[in-house]
Amino acid sequence: MIELAPDQLPPPARWFAAGSPGTAALAEHVPASGTGRWWADRAPAPRALAVSCAGHVLLRGDPRALAPDALAVFDAHYVQAPAGFLPALSGAFGRIVPWERMLYVHQVPVAAPCPPRGVTVRRLVPEDAAALAALAPDAAWVHASWGGPAGLAASGLGWAAFGKDEVLAVACTYFHGTAYEDIACYTDPAHRRRRLALACVTALCQDVAGRGHTPSWTCSRDNRPSRLLAWTAGFRLAHEYVHYLTGQPARRGPAPDAPSDHPAAAVPGDTKAPPR
Repeated sequence: MIELAPDQLPPPARWFAAGSPGTAALAEHVPASGTGRWWADRAPAPRALAVSCAGHVLLRGDPRALAPDALAVFDAHYVQAPAGFLPALSGAFGRIVPWERMLYVHQVPVAAPCPPRGVTVRRLVPEDAAALAALAPDAAWVHASWGGPAGLAASGLGWAAFGKDEVLAVACTYFHGTAYEDIACYTDPAHRRRRLALACVTALCQDVAGRGHTPSWTCSRDNRPSRLLAWTAGFRLAHEYVHYLTGQPARRGPAPDAPSDHPAAAVPGDTKAPPR
């Protein structure tokens, strides 16, 4: 695969369905946010197209157009693709792990819980970038889809629980689509089980609804804490799907926005609640 410059990009609507929930919204998020990269088997007139952001990849098109190692650039990524791409993925990687996922859509309005004494829940502003950057290293994924803490803080699409000037928990739009906003949240381990995540998620959901969009939520099928938090926040199951964790490429290429070296449970859909 080769990376496409903005002026080489074909109309994304021909490849990706508009207004999709969950991770599929990243095809709309990338051009809107300026974060992420586009890839194709060739330019112009590509036959296979990929969009990557924050360690996630969507593949579309004709997998028969791909060279045997074309997908090796997506090492250590979570790939969502039609079944026809599986032979190409198998040819590019020595290890592919199927990951069963659950997609929830917000359906039930929930009243925001009252935060504990000394804690304030509010929208992130650009001046909060330093506080986001001060979170533990395993929280870096939460702002990866915005290019870093400054991007998330300036987006206007995040809410956080603050204790003085310290971020205790944060919820944000991770992939911003035209109809759905897929959200994620993180709570500092020392402040879990205080309903801070629920407070942030509830505030964010109200904010998303105010923009005329619908919040969505994705997590691993076996991540019970995340599923419980989603249900408590008013999300209901829409459907289940599988994406694939790639590894051990047959031949390495330049890695596109590879995820950080946090454990697999620390991808966006799996850090919406305390680790299992």
